[in-house]
Amino acid sequence: MKILLCMLVRNERECLQIMLPRLPRAGDGFDAIVAVDGKSTDGLDTNAITVLLKGPRGTHVKVSVARAGVAEPITVDIIRDEIPRPSVSEAFWLKPGIAYVRVNQFKENTSRELSDNLARLGEDKIQGLVLDLRENPGGFLFEGIEVAGHFLKKNQVVVSDRGRVKPTTEYRPRGNNGGKEYPVVVVVNRRSASAAEIVAGALQDHDRAWVLGETTFGKGLVQEVLRLSDNAGLSLTTMHYYTPSGRLIQRDYSNISFLQYYNNKKDLKNLADEKTTDSGRTVYGGGGITPDEKYVAPDYNHFQIDLLRKFMFFKYSAKYFGPKPDPKLPAGWAPDDKVVDDFHQFLLDNNVNFTEADFTQNHEWIKDQLKREMYITAFNVDASDKVQIQQDPEIAKAVEAMPKAKMLLENAHKVMVKNNGRPAK
Repeated sequence: MKILLCMLVRNERECLQIMLPRLPRAGDGFDAIVAVDGKSTDGLDTNAITVLLKGPRGTHVKVSVARAGVAEPITVDIIRDEIPRPSVSEAFWLKPGIAYVRVNQFKENTSRELSDNLARLGEDKIQGLVLDLRENPGGFLFEGIEVAGHFLKKNQVVVSDRGRVKPTTEYRPRGNNGGKEYPVVVVVNRRSASAAEIVAGALQDHDRAWVLGETTFGKGLVQEVLRLSDNAGLSLTTMHYYTPSGRLIQRDYSNISFLQYYNNKKDLKNLADEKTTDSGRTVYGGGGITPDEKYVAPDYNHFQIDLLRKFMFFKYSAKYFGPKPDPKLPAGWAPDDKVVDDFHQFLLDNNVNFTEADFTQNHEWIKDQLKREMYITAFNVDASDKVQIQQDPEIAKAVEAMPKAKMLLENAHKVMVKNNGRPAK
């Protein structure tokens, strides 16, 4: 059952590129809440409807929705419960031996969530791990340190901070890798920041992981809030964060505007801030974490943008399942040619302008989008998210890069043996 309270775009990239002209309405082919426990929602805003929906855990609420093409509202009985928001949102096998873990943010229990999920998968069976830190804005420093520590050896430095008047402090995790040294590929993008950069930088400097993606945001400030009168405060930068090799994480923000700082798309690094990893690889600081292998997600083309802006996959899914109270698809379902042809006719019936060349060139993309959208209704959002990850070309690239991560580990081990346990100078 698809109930529209608000339209959430999966990530900033889609939001900026698709540029939704307005929020969808029931007349567009979406479900719209028309009553809650028999009370009409006419004239109520989203906040008022949210109040009606909320209640003690375990209690019931009847929600009536209007759906295009269905004469009468559909009423469903929902049992209220807490909405879980784990910081480790995904953990599953991409293929035999290759695991995938996504960390959305570093919260109070992130390191525990990571350990629990790896234990659930069976960490002893992992031959390679894709650690996805894309869109991760950071969070709790010490959770980032412990997450990095899960893959590092005992007492290895994760990050340090330095200031003009305070001594340098090095931070080491309490835990360690427990002797597990499977290869790791860390995936990052321009919105990976703060604690996410600390983790990526530490694993890169210790040659523990191959970093793939875009140069990260470059947020490495240590700030203290000084209390002022009238309940005001001044946030004062007192120190910077540095990776284990001594690289500055913070990107230069002098002589640019606030908007330029947050929307920067240039790869910046200070060539004077040259350091080396444990095995002697050259890395640079002063502009976030530069990946070992660059990958930039391709832009949507005009045909794709048009279909996404008009929510055609959502609308088709609603038509496909219709008023079925319990819509289902078989496990592993994927759209066949019959479904794709039906979607083609659906676009024509809804006056979507496109050429046959457009449709043919985007055939596989259309199948992927249909599968992702229809899994939400037939299964749940988690199943759809898993499909999206499995379809992601950057994740496929990360799997291909696993031998490079393995080679890093082997080279670093050789250097340490040669130098009697010490990294290269």
